[in-house]
Amino acid sequence: MSEGTRNTSVPVTRGGRMESVTQAFVTHRSLLFTVAYEMLGSAADAEDILQETWLRWVGVDLDTVRDQRAYLVRIATRQALSHLRTLGRRKESYVGPWLPEPLLTAPDVAEDVELADSVSMAMLLVLETLTPTERAVFVLREVFDLGYDEIAEAVDKSPAAVRQIAHRARAHVAARRPRGVASAAETRRTVEAFQWAVQTGDLQRLLDILAPDVVLLTDSGGVVRAALTPIVGAGEVAHVLGRIAAAELRPTHVNGDPALIVRLHGEIDTVIALRVDDGRITGLYAVRNPEKLSRLGRETALRR
Repeated sequence: MSEGTRNTSVPVTRGGRMESVTQAFVTHRSLLFTVAYEMLGSAADAEDILQETWLRWVGVDLDTVRDQRAYLVRIATRQALSHLRTLGRRKESYVGPWLPEPLLTAPDVAEDVELADSVSMAMLLVLETLTPTERAVFVLREVFDLGYDEIAEAVDKSPAAVRQIAHRARAHVAARRPRGVASAAETRRTVEAFQWAVQTGDLQRLLDILAPDVVLLTDSGGVVRAALTPIVGAGEVAHVLGRIAAAELRPTHVNGDPALIVRLHGEIDTVIALRVDDGRITGLYAVRNPEKLSRLGRETALRR
């Protein structure tokens, strides 16, 4: 459906127009943020996209807009694509592993399995391996179920080209996506056992919970001390985790995944998102860069 098709409804007054513009933006704000965040992996940059989308949206003639949701998504996608290229250059000079900015998410995000999977740390890292256009097409098609015609307008490609890009991106992601998702009950038991093992310093229990090939990624941005390369293997990861036994650990959900917030002297020091498969932890994503921890004091609304 083309957003540019003229609507034959009676034009609204100037004051009524601004009210309609604002209402449409507010209605779709969480959706637009989610689109931008899934494309960029940065909440701060997603907020910038929202601002740029709003500035362009207020100048649109609503009488020419048939589908406000699709039109707003198109604006946000185009802005995000431009930002992606800038972010790529920034990541090239990033110190140590780069992880997405963690978001404290409400339980309803975890209940939407597809949404939770799409914003998980593991999936966002897979999306990092796509080209900007592939990422945009994959997100809009697979996560938000937009039609090929709508996506084509958003990425300035023909519908036929978008279908090919979607097929290529889908195959790329399928070959790299994490293993099957564990049940909620299994995940809860594993995370509780993991927290207990870390806090009590029970090394053997910790080794039992960690998968043999578990990977720990730590994002410090070079601002605080952290490993600058991935740590692989249960023994190596357990050794590192032993250093936080004295810290305060609080269970929560980050990006739809179970996570632990690590506090030292009452301040958030690290957030660790956990990936659970078959009753064992296969991935740990530890964000320590202070610039990425500012949103952990409040939940972020994510919507499809």
